[in-house]
Amino acid sequence: MRKLSKPIKVKLLDEATSYFDEIDEKIKAKFFKSFEKVESGHKGDWFKHLEDEIWEFRERDSSKFYRIFAFWDSTLDKQTLILGTHGLDKKTNKTPRHEIEKAKRSMNKYFEQKKDKI
Repeated sequence: MRKLSKPIKVKLLDEATSYFDEIDEKIKAKFFKSFEKVESGHKGDWFKHLEDEIWEFRERDSSKFYRIFAFWDSTLDKQTLILGTHGLDKKTNKTPRHEIEKAKRSMNKYFEQKKDKI
């Protein structure tokens, strides 16, 4: 495994936190494991690049697929953040286009707000 230049930290934005608070405890535990793996530099099919700068954490149970959309912020000096934008439950493995677009809007809003603080 390669040495990371900066530590990685997964952080959920408000809408992702609201989604996370509502899901089943077993699925939460699966997501926590995925977050820990990503933070330690591991890659796997539980964290997939979708397009452009949008990624998704992927979990499932016997009846549903669970997704938390995310993007990276590597502009910080001491760490790299992976920010969860929002989540959804779905019956199929296909990711709806409007959900990817929603994640892009959240990412753009985050970076605009960050720029305004400088």
